[in-house]
Amino acid sequence: MNAQEFQAPASVNRVQSLGFVIGGIATLLAIFGAVTSPAHFYQAYLYSYLFVVGLTLGSLGLLMLQHLTSGYWGTVIRRPLEAASRNVWLILLMFIPVVLGMKYLYSGNGTELGWLNSPKTGEHALTAWQQGYLTTNGFLTRAVIYFVIWLVLAYLFNSWSVQQDARPQDGAILRRFKMLAGPGIILYVLSLTFAVIDWAMSLSPHWASTIYGFIFVGAEAITSMSLMIITVVLLSRFEPFSSIIRERHLHDLGKLLFAFNMLWGYFAFSQLLIIWSGNLPEEISFYRTRLYGGWGVVAVLVLLLTFALPFLILLSRDVKRSPKLIATVAAWMLVFRVVDLYWMVKPEFTSSPWPNWLDIVLPVALTGLWVGFYAMNLKQRPVLPLGDPKLEEVLAHHEH
Repeated sequence: MNAQEFQAPASVNRVQSLGFVIGGIATLLAIFGAVTSPAHFYQAYLYSYLFVVGLTLGSLGLLMLQHLTSGYWGTVIRRPLEAASRNVWLILLMFIPVVLGMKYLYSGNGTELGWLNSPKTGEHALTAWQQGYLTTNGFLTRAVIYFVIWLVLAYLFNSWSVQQDARPQDGAILRRFKMLAGPGIILYVLSLTFAVIDWAMSLSPHWASTIYGFIFVGAEAITSMSLMIITVVLLSRFEPFSSIIRERHLHDLGKLLFAFNMLWGYFAFSQLLIIWSGNLPEEISFYRTRLYGGWGVVAVLVLLLTFALPFLILLSRDVKRSPKLIATVAAWMLVFRVVDLYWMVKPEFTSSPWPNWLDIVLPVALTGLWVGFYAMNLKQRPVLPLGDPKLEEVLAHHEH
């Protein structure tokens, strides 16, 4: 196969330009918001940042899962997964505002004190272990560890993929993929779990959940798979993907999206069930602020539109095999992933569920910039892993 025949189509240039233009304009508005209303800016920035982290790390996790299982489903999306995973450096840079805004994020709200300013003793004091763990130096040191893990994993899987294209008969490269994929997934899950504990769960330092990290793992799988489906559908409108992508490819990806949606729903319901049945004051605070009043309405919307509706729609075989329909469902799930993150983060700062203008601008800004760099990465290599030994069988023109 000739690498020149499998370059990204010109439409990727348009996506790149559109992402940078929209992201750039929204970023300028966000900077104005950071100057005039820093508290609202950093609150909106945090959940927006968690969304683009999901796009990046979810793709890295799926990339390792594909290498571990050698599943045919992952061959047609391997290069898009690699392109998304190479945005790790971007989320590293985007982490800087989180550090700069720590005093706005982790100092609590009203009478609820955060870990940055919690008293050493008294009613609102954290435990001795929490006081030793939730420190500024610990927060930053652990963040360095997380990003080192993610950067190394992304670098190795991307560089070995280039080597495989150059030496397709080299079985040692295939063995490297498999040997690192298993431990890599474990590192990914552990590092992501501790990262969201630091960045999101610690917003309410007196509350804890052992399933919290797994909820994000499931959510990131939905986020990245939705991105991959949209990417494949868009690429399939042009050569070389138009003569490659078949209904069976979309069907496989749609089934995985359906499975990841159920996995996320299982984790989220398990957390609610365990905490609700325990009915302990220190455990129910998370849901006490999110299931009543205006936030209760948002919770119902998250349940119905993030889980239930996609679940029912994706039961259909025809939907999963239709490019237009499956791409629409994937885009819908991406939008409501942002809504879900808004519901998880924003109640820590306000009792009103109504978003302000920064809550709209910042997701657009970060996502736009992320998409621009993602499209740029996608152009750097052939859209298919030409050295993959399974490629010819994956592209065989038969349906099931």
